[in-house]
Amino acid sequence: MLYSFKEYQLIVDFYGDQKAQRSQVPLINHINEGLVILNAIAANKTAQKAYCLHPILQNDEALVQNFRANFEGIAPQVMIATIEYRSVANSYLSQHKTQAIDDIRLSPLPEVNNMLIADKVQNRKDFELYHQNTHPRSEKLAKYFQQWLRRLGVSEEQYQNLVKLIA
Repeated sequence: MLYSFKEYQLIVDFYGDQKAQRSQVPLINHINEGLVILNAIAANKTAQKAYCLHPILQNDEALVQNFRANFEGIAPQVMIATIEYRSVANSYLSQHKTQAIDDIRLSPLPEVNNMLIADKVQNRKDFELYHQNTHPRSEKLAKYFQQWLRRLGVSEEQYQNLVKLIA
């Protein structure tokens, strides 16, 4: 196990040996690479732990399915950050109508914004590696990632430097 905290073990158990449908990359890779990014941007442990939990509660189906999951021993701040992440991330998804960058809502919690940075950097990296120019919505997805990263204050140079850490 790469990380010793409980939240990491929960996501390892949740994902099991599942792989992404298109790329066949293990789903846990998203968490592992996101944690590298969170460490690189000096995100605190609350952000790192909540990042581990975010897929368990992110979409409506997962929220309903895991509503009664045993989160005993998880700090309330971690759970709050996980739910806040869900709220902010789901307010602007790639299938939504393109918004002005300033209309993309950020969180008042720096932990959540750091989680969003890790998520969008990691997802954009995978998109560029496995889906760019082959996905039916490739152009729209490229713009989506650019908008999120600009809104989060991540320059193209910063993005490239973070990607080098997970490539």
